[in-house]
Amino acid sequence: MAGLGGPLSLTGCQPQPNPGASSSPNRLVVASKNRIDTVDPGGAYTFGAMQLLSAIGDPLYAINARGELEPRLAVAPPVLSADGLTARVELRRGVRFHDGTPFNAAAMVFSLERFLAIGKLSYLLGDRVSGARAVGPYTLELTLKRPYSALAELLSAVNLTPLSPTAYQRHQKTFLNDRFVGTGPYRLSFFTDQQQRLEPFAGYWGAKPANAGIDLVALSNSTALYGALQSGEVDVLLSTSLEIDQQASLRRRASQGQLREGSGPALEIGYLTLLTDQPPLNDPRLRQAVAYSLDRRTISRRVTLGLRPPLRDLVPPSLKGSDPQAWPGYNPAKARQLYRQAGYCQGKRLTLPLTFRSNIPADKLFALTWQAQLRQDLGDCVELEVTGMEATTAYRQLGEGAFPLILLEWMGDFPDADNYLVPLLGCDQAEGDRCAKGAAAASGSFWARPGLQEDLQRSAALAGPARAALLRRIQRQTAAANPYLPVWLVAPRAWAQRSVSQPRFDGSGRLLLQELQRTGPTPNLGTGR
Repeated sequence: MAGLGGPLSLTGCQPQPNPGASSSPNRLVVASKNRIDTVDPGGAYTFGAMQLLSAIGDPLYAINARGELEPRLAVAPPVLSADGLTARVELRRGVRFHDGTPFNAAAMVFSLERFLAIGKLSYLLGDRVSGARAVGPYTLELTLKRPYSALAELLSAVNLTPLSPTAYQRHQKTFLNDRFVGTGPYRLSFFTDQQQRLEPFAGYWGAKPANAGIDLVALSNSTALYGALQSGEVDVLLSTSLEIDQQASLRRRASQGQLREGSGPALEIGYLTLLTDQPPLNDPRLRQAVAYSLDRRTISRRVTLGLRPPLRDLVPPSLKGSDPQAWPGYNPAKARQLYRQAGYCQGKRLTLPLTFRSNIPADKLFALTWQAQLRQDLGDCVELEVTGMEATTAYRQLGEGAFPLILLEWMGDFPDADNYLVPLLGCDQAEGDRCAKGAAAASGSFWARPGLQEDLQRSAALAGPARAALLRRIQRQTAAANPYLPVWLVAPRAWAQRSVSQPRFDGSGRLLLQELQRTGPTPNLGTGR
């Protein structure tokens, strides 16, 4: 690609001197463990890719740091027809892509149709929208499959950022993995899976970045990341994949004034999936017993040092429709009673195979901590048989019913309750209380309830208190059956050198790179760990 800047020298596990970062006193290095395979919105789905896209692309709407919806490339909320099946969106004028071509309704239609055709997450749009067309130079019209009250929130998904039709003319059906031409505050000038170089876009329609550019780097492990911040090799460090004890250490340093810390909305949930259509957990009594057997508070304290608070809700508490007390709390006496009713505890012990993702440190700590807690409190009734499996392998087998019990996490692609419940509870083909085809089968629980799919569709069409009440009822009914057990809640965090402004996140959980700026000289921090 012509005009690319040179790659950084900060690679591998051992950070090296980084003269590229000092070429401008206000150019910043932001590090994480996020290797990025593609910068194409159609192929991107990882946290790192979404973070990058949020800096180089613009959505139609955005969730600000206060959790409020605000227009970005749109100028006002969608205007819905009387039947709720047609939405018109007026677009911002005077916006240009990084290649200088104009953004308009035709460009937005091109981008949405391309995403529908090839997007890995195309269901986000395709499950709800059947078509898009330009009804004026700056008027977008969407045809909905059914009324959907969270349409503006859906259109805040960063995957739906517009792309230059000129730049992507030959890539309407294929991914363009290493280049990006959008409308965001930065343009991408260098890309590899480990390093990305962002330059302020001089033609940006909105507020200009407060810095002279960002170098995003991925280091191979948590120790390398921690050491790079300690030694001053990086300016800002994201918490993604950073081990818990190191996160706790950075929090202590921030509380002592040695670093600046910022945190975003807690939108990632950790949860257990229970296989409900095969023994032994096809017995509802045993699923309920397992629910009462989970000591979230102890696990949060011992495994995450309190960084991940206990969760008894599939919808993050910050979102409308959440129900923070939906799932039962820890109660070993009730658990024992249920295990007894199912024929255990009296010389017979239930063996439960628990799978954890071996490449995620907190997962193993969770498994071992819960195993020890059950041995202490309910050892005559239940025993966890703990097995580790690499995450990618586990995901491939999830929809095959391979795991009686597995620890996973989920973060919605846009912040709305619908994007947490449907991916876990949706079912296209149910047979009584078993889901044969659909999201519940793909997620490994295979659980269904008569009328649940209709309730999910009805909740999507409602708004306000009526919608929140129905969402809470759906969760209570799900909690009574326990196909999933919420475990903990995860908030993104970032730590910056004292010479850098405090990191801030938007309402979708992404670091606001454009707000970062150097506020003083970089201190000599040394290399002590």
